[in-house]
Amino acid sequence: MPALDGILETALYVDDVSRAAAFYEDVLGLKRMVGDERFVAYSVSGKSVLLLFRRGGTLEPVVMPGGTIPPHDGHGPVHFAFRVPTTELPAWERHLTAHGVAIEGRTTWPGGGLSLYVRDPDGHLVEFATAGIWPDVA
Repeated sequence: MPALDGILETALYVDDVSRAAAFYEDVLGLKRMVGDERFVAYSVSGKSVLLLFRRGGTLEPVVMPGGTIPPHDGHGPVHFAFRVPTTELPAWERHLTAHGVAIEGRTTWPGGGLSLYVRDPDGHLVEFATAGIWPDVA
């Protein structure tokens, strides 16, 4: 079996790219790599990429000089998690609260991991998770 080396990209589909970008840039501090009216790409700690696509904006193939990206889209609120050091989780909770972001849930996992849950402007469930949630995943 060929090896996999992680998940490179996570894509969210949003109703308003500017509104979503304001949350991910101003509240979460992500740095924009590229973007236009159709999408924005953010580096997450130099290890993965968070893509925000305008819902319905990628229903046609995108032809680029290097090739063609097939159509894709998504609907409804989805869930994803940012990995955070355990020592930073309380600071994230204070930071999010100070920015008016409601904490929707907190979980202590059997393996010792901790999770904090909030919603982005499109209703996606954003988790801030420490190590210890999944066995064999650091």
